[in-house]
Amino acid sequence: MNPNSHLDVHSGAHTIGLAQCKNFRAHIYNDTNVNAAFATLRKGSCPSASGNGDGNLAPLDTTTSTTFDNAYYSNLLVQSGLLHSDQQLFNGGATDGLVRTYATTPTCFNKDFAAAMIRMGNISPLTGSQGQVRLTCSKVN
Repeated sequence: MNPNSHLDVHSGAHTIGLAQCKNFRAHIYNDTNVNAAFATLRKGSCPSASGNGDGNLAPLDTTTSTTFDNAYYSNLLVQSGLLHSDQQLFNGGATDGLVRTYATTPTCFNKDFAAAMIRMGNISPLTGSQGQVRLTCSKVN
């Protein structure tokens, strides 16, 4: 396993799933690292005004949205990451090389993703008074 792959291999889970308009609106309307045709497509179901269409859904991976594969990374190469945080993985930074590797070598992505999930599964969660179940995932209770 590539020692730096933990930086973005977990993001590969975004090859399956959907995101709400309110979570990608700013990216498709304001960011400069977005493919114009992709942004236009997403704007069709995500109006620019906050509060309008907030719950409208779009696939995280527009190529193969219901298949677990490496297409998520290929989308990033052409600036078609749905979320700002996704596209940041391929934006002239330290993770660009891994994104290229995962986009072009599915076996490498599959191997690294499996290893990372096993490592994550071996993490012992905090329990009792040491941990908490968040009522809202993005906020500490």
